[in-house]
Amino acid sequence: MTVLVTGATGNTGRHVVTELVRRGERVRALSRNPAAARLPAGVELVEGTHTAPETLNDALDGVTRLHITVTAGLADVGADLVKRAVDAGVRRMTVVWGGYVGPTEQAMAESGVEWTRLEPQEFMSNALTWVDSVRTDGVVREPFDLPSAVVHEGDIGAVAATALVEDGHSGKVYNLTGPEALTTSERIAILGSGVGRDIALERITRQQAIDRLLAEGVSVADAEYVVGWHSDPPVEARTVVDTIEKVTGRPARTFAQWVAEHADRFKA
Repeated sequence: MTVLVTGATGNTGRHVVTELVRRGERVRALSRNPAAARLPAGVELVEGTHTAPETLNDALDGVTRLHITVTAGLADVGADLVKRAVDAGVRRMTVVWGGYVGPTEQAMAESGVEWTRLEPQEFMSNALTWVDSVRTDGVVREPFDLPSAVVHEGDIGAVAATALVEDGHSGKVYNLTGPEALTTSERIAILGSGVGRDIALERITRQQAIDRLLAEGVSVADAEYVVGWHSDPPVEARTVVDTIEKVTGRPARTFAQWVAEHADRFKA
């Protein structure tokens, strides 16, 4: 069995690869820049992107299981990617959704093969956007201070790997959260404790938050969607569920654990 992981160096894809390798599976990893991938030994690296499915015939050769992370640029070609995968012999797929059920997720559900959709809420790794301001000013600048059951990206990878390798997950839709619903202030306090310094929350306006994303090259529509989501998170994002423990057999990791893994990045 060969598993192809698309977006293999991304926030979740990297963890899917690592978990599959830990399980002893044969993994083929798709990356735009394989030379800089830094993935575990034994992984077969293939250059490419899932947003150009017409170029993936070789990457899909011999693959029976496929992991997809929905990213920008996939909406117009996601259905084609799924069709090509099925035609190539893929018989089980997992997908990390893009925040709503779009063309890729729909195509997978209608593909006729086994599929599992993962619907993680806010990633703990979003805190990495705070690195520069924490290191230079000891502050986090955000417009809202609302609770969010942030989820460790490694747990998302573990659920995906489980669904790819083990039976019993076909047709399932898994909402994924961490073990605590934490406000921005509470996360900042945990981060400050983990890095050994006081960190303040500096409130900015909604428009400032949108402008910040625009300056990073995010489209107007995406910037407004992201900031709008954070201004009024859905109930699923604020409600802790135990899906990760039920699927993987181990508790979801805490934000404090995530901070311990990344603390050095926040230190000046």
